[in-house]
Amino acid sequence: MSGEKRYLVLENGRVFEGVGFGAPGDVNGELVFTTGMTGYLETLTDPSYHGQIVVQTFPLIGNYGVIPADFESIKVHPKAYIVRQWCQHPSNFRSEGDLDTFFMRCSLPALCGIDTRELVKIIREHGVMNAKLVSSKERLDPSDLQGALLEGAVAAVTPKAAFTERPQETKYRVVLWDFGAKANIARELLRRGCEVVHVPAGASAADILALRPEGVVLSNGPGDPAENTGTIRELQKLCEHKLPMMGICLGHQLLALSRGAGTEKLKYGHRGANQPVKDLQSGRVYITSQNHGYAVQNDTLPKGAKLWFCNANDGTCEGILYQDIPAFSVQYHPEAASGPLDTGFLFDAFIKRLEVK
Repeated sequence: MSGEKRYLVLENGRVFEGVGFGAPGDVNGELVFTTGMTGYLETLTDPSYHGQIVVQTFPLIGNYGVIPADFESIKVHPKAYIVRQWCQHPSNFRSEGDLDTFFMRCSLPALCGIDTRELVKIIREHGVMNAKLVSSKERLDPSDLQGALLEGAVAAVTPKAAFTERPQETKYRVVLWDFGAKANIARELLRRGCEVVHVPAGASAADILALRPEGVVLSNGPGDPAENTGTIRELQKLCEHKLPMMGICLGHQLLALSRGAGTEKLKYGHRGANQPVKDLQSGRVYITSQNHGYAVQNDTLPKGAKLWFCNANDGTCEGILYQDIPAFSVQYHPEAASGPLDTGFLFDAFIKRLEVK
């Protein structure tokens, strides 16, 4: 399909004509952008991008090729991929191929040669919207995009069954409630001596307690957090047992919902590796990696929950300290992958809670 015309059709009727590469096929999805200058492989394999058409703001993508060791999961999750220019001849000693070949193999349609700056300005002004990537002018009508919702996102990416990863020397057993976890979350736990038991989103509190973990990590994942009503109910039950808990991204939102807080959809979300967050206790600002379209509402935090971090750009909730249960959560990704390592200390803070349990 490389070299053939393709069209990106937005829900508001705008059409961008570009050049297709990667796999053939017409797809619909939620149009979002990410500001990462590097880390496109982590973006492509991040389950949190399930069902979305991803636009890269950085103009040249693919220059260091395809490196499977950097993947965050075993498959590609976006519905389509939009770039200004893709590099056809990558140069990197770790590279095992180019994006076009990789996209053909994993059935991902892509588009290049459009003004991604203009496209991102539209998203910033009008907000995230539905879009479709098509290869025929006969499909330019946007009416089929109106009102389309991404549903069942977590069910599509959570593991089908529990499985365990073990370090060379096990000090703790941690359950990773896997709503579409990035691989580096488990890597950070393994580095700290944790046996990591992945359990699917459909696990019950009883299932988790039966594993006798020292602590629980609630992973990232895609979609609207409020849609996961069953998980929220089970999380309420789990909180009663006062196990040390750490929530990341979607896990942060689910924990907040289980404690009585509310969430809201952001206009265009936070996606990239340069999001500043402020620690409200110390006043220090950290640069973080983020990928989310929803946020916990600051004014809905229940008694026993304290705002810990806020986004330095828009003031939205980036972290919560719980005082009635041994738990904390953050909206950003302390495991980075890709991104800054500023907040990796949060995994150490979680481990300290296991030590005093």
